[in-house]
Amino acid sequence: MSDHTKAVLRPAAETVYADQLAALATDDSGPRPDGWQRTPRAVRRFIIGDKALGIDAKFVNDDALVDRCIVSLMGRQGLMLVGEPGTAKSLLSELLAAAISGRSTAVIQGSAGIIEDHLRYGWNYALLLAEGPSPGAMVPSPVLSAMQAGHIVRVEELTRCAPEVQDVLISLMSEKTITVPELGSEYELRAKPGFNVIGTANLRDRGVHDMSSALKRRFNFETVHPIADAGYEKALVARQLKERMAEHPQATLPDSDVLDLLVTVFRDLRLGRLEDGTMVASPKAVMSTAEIVNLAHAATLDATYLDGGTVAGGHIARQLPGVVFKDVVEDARKLRSYIDLVARDRANKSTVWRDFFHAAQQALARIEIGD
Repeated sequence: MSDHTKAVLRPAAETVYADQLAALATDDSGPRPDGWQRTPRAVRRFIIGDKALGIDAKFVNDDALVDRCIVSLMGRQGLMLVGEPGTAKSLLSELLAAAISGRSTAVIQGSAGIIEDHLRYGWNYALLLAEGPSPGAMVPSPVLSAMQAGHIVRVEELTRCAPEVQDVLISLMSEKTITVPELGSEYELRAKPGFNVIGTANLRDRGVHDMSSALKRRFNFETVHPIADAGYEKALVARQLKERMAEHPQATLPDSDVLDLLVTVFRDLRLGRLEDGTMVASPKAVMSTAEIVNLAHAATLDATYLDGGTVAGGHIARQLPGVVFKDVVEDARKLRSYIDLVARDRANKSTVWRDFFHAAQQALARIEIGD
């Protein structure tokens, strides 16, 4: 990891994985779409991994999904990734952009504050007043910059943008052109090969600003599901936790039994059933893989800096209410039921579950007294 990578909290994917991208470039023969820095096969290897080249798997959810995404971006339509929160939609979009364009930082974060200029262009008003409208006075949006460079642009949480802002994308994606009337009726900026759009949308945001049918037709939709295989999920959590804790060399990472417990608790509550098919109450809170990593990170920091020891089931239990208790009172009762019924039974058979159960009882008791 370079000094530049260490100097920021979250470097871009093309910075973090610069060595892997360079390794892929050494053997990247085959057909390549115009404007792409790497062949589709190399993009695929970068995302799903290639042990022979020392390329780590970065998205372990669904190899076929990755293939479909790559194919979509070779065409004229954009790619829309939808799914529940925490299913790595943004990660996948970043990895695709980094591998295809060598740059993942052309991003628009969708929100109520986004205006049409954020998708087209603005003006440097000092130059505008001094010189009048000119190409030099324009301030290109991330979309326009990506069009001019032939890069991928990412629009995160597209459904949080107002309908009139979303509508700007319709003509941009159809015509691949931005007209600048201030510079003359025929002044146009056209996209170079390699330009495309990756959007993401949260299924829990339905009804905020739904996309029009016209805009939906400009995208190929792919749903990113939670990781189905518990073993894959555990391996992903372990890898991402190791990356996060690299800046804390004195820390001891959780052992396999603790990670098993953590992933099992989240999967039980996310799916609303145990491995044997027994139904349990599922909270409305997001119980995603991303939240597992956040909790594992917090538990490891707790064990390292406050307890001076290794991560145990109790550290997991103490951090769990912060994930489950958001703004739905009923979720507290659902977690209490899970602890009293499921965790109590497992505590009779496992030391790590026993530690988790007793710490969870204490944590819930403090919360209930506070209520």
